[in-house]
Amino acid sequence: MSDFTSNFWSVYIAGITLVGIFACMLLLWFSGQAKAMTANDNTTGHVWDGDLREMNNPLPRWWVWLFIITTIFALIYLALYPGLGSFAGKLGWTQAGQYDAEVAKGNKEVEPLYARFNGMKPEEVAGDSQAMAIGERLFMNNCSQCHGSDARGSKGFPNLTDPDSLYGGAPDKIKETLVQGRIGNMPPMAAAVGTPDDVRNVAHYVMSLSNSPHDSLKASLGKAKFGACAACHGVDGKGNQALGAPNLTDDIWLHGWGENAIVAIVNNGKVNQMPAQADKLTESQIHVLASYVWGLSNKAGATALK
Repeated sequence: MSDFTSNFWSVYIAGITLVGIFACMLLLWFSGQAKAMTANDNTTGHVWDGDLREMNNPLPRWWVWLFIITTIFALIYLALYPGLGSFAGKLGWTQAGQYDAEVAKGNKEVEPLYARFNGMKPEEVAGDSQAMAIGERLFMNNCSQCHGSDARGSKGFPNLTDPDSLYGGAPDKIKETLVQGRIGNMPPMAAAVGTPDDVRNVAHYVMSLSNSPHDSLKASLGKAKFGACAACHGVDGKGNQALGAPNLTDDIWLHGWGENAIVAIVNNGKVNQMPAQADKLTESQIHVLASYVWGLSNKAGATALK
């Protein structure tokens, strides 16, 4: 680990860079000072194919000065910009800084476009066709990678078009999720449940809560063991939105349906993360995006604007 905390590699890279530049300058100087033995006709005496002779002419002056200018430019560049290991350069330029500046400029240019949505309720924004077109673009650029272009998600990624929500489907909760992100954590519960048979019995009891196909005998045996799960999912299995614990009584399965899928989660646990978007999107953009996401599962509640 010392290689990653010391400044050795920074010094090494800076040294190699400077040595390379000065070596080129020395090579140019020595080549200009060196005198080759020539014949009376200014040739080196090397002959190829009988009549092809090598002349001993100096390098063209324009080429020499171009080479000198190139090395001087390299030194000036490395003094102003990062290139010598950890040296930041006199101008303090960074790729991250340039990116942030360009994003800030872009956000300022589109700010008037979002201005009229800022004072609108999410239900009104969700009923505005222009706002929804903008929200769709925001969704495609920032959310579709996980939730899909149709927002229906996939295994491990929530379907945003149904009314089921781990943390609550109100607009303010959606906005909170976008701003802060979420980390869902179900710890491995096999030790708390009991034996492997107990875990399978609990899996059948969980399936029985949503009237999914299950073994009634195993479900009845698993009911008593479900107490280990009730702390998060509730005694009735309807979940807890404050914790992000799923409702086990509906037919929506985020991580797969069936005995084997449930047993795997009980045995191994599961960690899901939704990254925060506050550092990528402005407050106005998040307002429009949250309204768009809310509208996906609440089309009837959107207030249409003429």
